[in-house]
Amino acid sequence: MRITEQLKYSIIGLAVLTAGVTIFENFRTQEGEFDGSMVNKTGFVRAAAQRLIKLETNGQSNDKLIAEIDTYIDGLINGSEELKLHKQKDPAFINAINEVDADWTVLKEDILEYRRDPSQKTQLIKDSEIFFEDANEVAQVAEDITVSHIREVSNTQLAFLVFDVAGLGFILWLVLRTSRLLQTSIASVADSSSDIAATVEAQEQAVTEQTSSVTQTTSTIEDLGAASLQAAQKADTSATGAREALNLSETGSQAVENTVQEIEELQSKVGAIADQIMQLSEQTDQISIISNLVADVADQTNMLALNAAVEAARAGEQGKGFAVVAGEIRKLADQSRDSASKIGTLVDAIQSSINSTVMVTDEGTKTAKAGIETAKDTANVFNQIAEAINEVYNNSQQIAQTAKRQAVGVQQAVSAMNTINLGAKETVSAVGKVQDSTETLQTIAKELQVAI
Repeated sequence: MRITEQLKYSIIGLAVLTAGVTIFENFRTQEGEFDGSMVNKTGFVRAAAQRLIKLETNGQSNDKLIAEIDTYIDGLINGSEELKLHKQKDPAFINAINEVDADWTVLKEDILEYRRDPSQKTQLIKDSEIFFEDANEVAQVAEDITVSHIREVSNTQLAFLVFDVAGLGFILWLVLRTSRLLQTSIASVADSSSDIAATVEAQEQAVTEQTSSVTQTTSTIEDLGAASLQAAQKADTSATGAREALNLSETGSQAVENTVQEIEELQSKVGAIADQIMQLSEQTDQISIISNLVADVADQTNMLALNAAVEAARAGEQGKGFAVVAGEIRKLADQSRDSASKIGTLVDAIQSSINSTVMVTDEGTKTAKAGIETAKDTANVFNQIAEAINEVYNNSQQIAQTAKRQAVGVQQAVSAMNTINLGAKETVSAVGKVQDSTETLQTIAKELQVAI
């Protein structure tokens, strides 16, 4: 059973015991009042009977006093709420009061006989002496009963006192034990808080570096998007030139030279496109490297969050709030890792598209060279030139569409990097809150160490 439960049950038991003592004391106080009333009434019966005999022997009858004695004797035998008398269960008292009642019956008959015949005074005095002796015995028994009850109350109070002292001693022992445990726990919390603070500081530095890396990656991807747009524009320009060359090939042999020039220009532009695509390939390689870096940082963040959660678990109840924050940091790290994975997938798709574009560009270059050679050899191959130029036109359209798709993919990558950047900022904010909570925990631990 935990100390707090032991302390709670001990206090409850002590409270119940105190309530029981209070109820018992109230009950015994009422019993004491009835015991006192019993002693008082037995004494009154004896004194009243003595007074009655004196009045009768002096010729002063007092029936009211006789009725009062009857009432008191009946109350002593049967109990009376009005006279505050219980019906006694003590055998000695019952026997004694029954003898007094019998003596009183005889004495009342003697009084009536004496009133009719004063010569019966001797018998009256004799029977009154017997009544007085029995009344004294009843009074003595009543006193003995009262003394016995007082002793019982005293013994019971002593027992209650022993239980109270034992309960208070147990509670004091629990308090001292709890104080020692609290001091030990507070020292552990203070040490854990220092470790957590160091961990959080290192994590904050790592997240800051992650934010800087994400910003650089975003800038690189934006440059890649601009290059993709330029490639698309140049591909459109190539398609326009091919269409013009196709129209010029129909004008005759004079247009052959112009066609050759246009094809050479096309070759030059295709070479420029190839250079741009190679640059785009290098940039996508950089994105892949940065994406792997982001994944590594996310793994480090996840590990730091796991360590923080372990420290929070060691901190107990005081570390629950920090455990929630550590969980949120792990979620952000998982999101960063997922985003990095998505970027890697996008980079692979872009690289594949670039490879396709390079192949198409090489093919266009070869076709352009073949068209130049054919145009220089003869003007009779206009149809072949037209077909070659038409093929170049189609390839240029494919290049434009591929470049546009690359631009869309790059835009998605930019959006993903912005999401990573936002998550990193939220992580920095959460780490700041964790650091504040850790400082507060350290302050509380120090205050508790001083207070306990």
